Amino acid sequence: MRMVFRWFGKGNDSVSLQHIKQIPGVEGLVWALHDIPAGEVWPLDRILEVKQQANKYGFQIDVVESVNIHDDIKLGLPSRDQYIENYKKTIQNLSKVGVKVICYNFMPVFDWVRTDLFKPLEDGSTALFYEKAKVVGMDPFELVENNAYNPEFTMPGWEPERLKSLKELFVAYSNVSTESLWDNLQYFLEKIIPVAEMCDVKMAIHPDDPPWEIFGLPRLITSQDNIRRFLKLVDNPYNGVTLCSGSLGANSANDIPAMIREFADRIPFAHIRNVKRFANGDFIETSHRTKDGSVDIYEIVKAYHDCGFTGYARPDHGRHIWDEECRPGYGLYDRALGIMYLWGIWDSLESIYKEKIDIVHSKTR
Repeated sequence: MRMVFRWFGKGNDSVSLQHIKQIPGVEGLVWALHDIPAGEVWPLDRILEVKQQANKYGFQIDVVESVNIHDDIKLGLPSRDQYIENYKKTIQNLSKVGVKVICYNFMPVFDWVRTDLFKPLEDGSTALFYEKAKVVGMDPFELVENNAYNPEFTMPGWEPERLKSLKELFVAYSNVSTESLWDNLQYFLEKIIPVAEMCDVKMAIHPDDPPWEIFGLPRLITSQDNIRRFLKLVDNPYNGVTLCSGSLGANSANDIPAMIREFADRIPFAHIRNVKRFANGDFIETSHRTKDGSVDIYEIVKAYHDCGFTGYARPDHGRHIWDEECRPGYGLYDRALGIMYLWGIWDSLESIYKEKIDIVHSKTR
């Protein structure tokens, strides 16, 4: 397991590279050019700037999250071909600096949905919260007013320039069924994956967050069956999944360790985090510790270890603790604690494995 840490870039993150460097076992940054609109080519000179910033602190930049998909591709419009060509050029430019994984999603309109960005937990910390009844009865434009306009830090998937056309987007997607969205995704993959393979860059789709329909918008990457269907659209090792235990874990029907064991060779990148589910359909993000939420983080890490996982992993959203002022879900402190919890599990599993090997060797002497 290769531990990485999401960083939003110089001048766009409350967390410094100097502080990330002090977290044990972190070898790389998960990054993006967040100011480049979806559909435009990422310039090589801008990519090299990030590489130089990372290398100064000894970090690699193997994982990008995200190269966003233009809506014309998701909508299946004739103009999609030009945006796909631009996407290919971005893959080629990223490969020139050693990028190995591109995380992306294919969610219409909203990349993720929460109703409260700073919901208090019993211990006094706050976390991202989803209230089902509020979403069911809420106008999506109200959600944007509540969540989108952060004066200091833009949030991925909620960029103000994109949300200005929210009304038009909802009209456009009103004609997109679940099956047509699958068709549009397959069209994209058939064009992109050969280029990704040529460049030795693995594409890793992120599950829908949460993994069910929102505001009547179709969702695809929501379950083990759907992931299986996705991987068969283009059955190629460069067509993979960013397995997010938090996104998928919001649905109690999802057996995440089983997914890891089935799709292990198609998971180049893992997001590991916990959520606490409630009977009414609400959920809140918690510490990474298994007993604090509803997702068995120990069994998830064990599944990766059992499969010999050598891909990239990062702690996903953390709580906001110790009065830290940060982008919602992306502070330093709780994600650093999460990393140490994950390493603790991993190191214990390594010790158990070594003991078993030693016993086998002793019996064969």
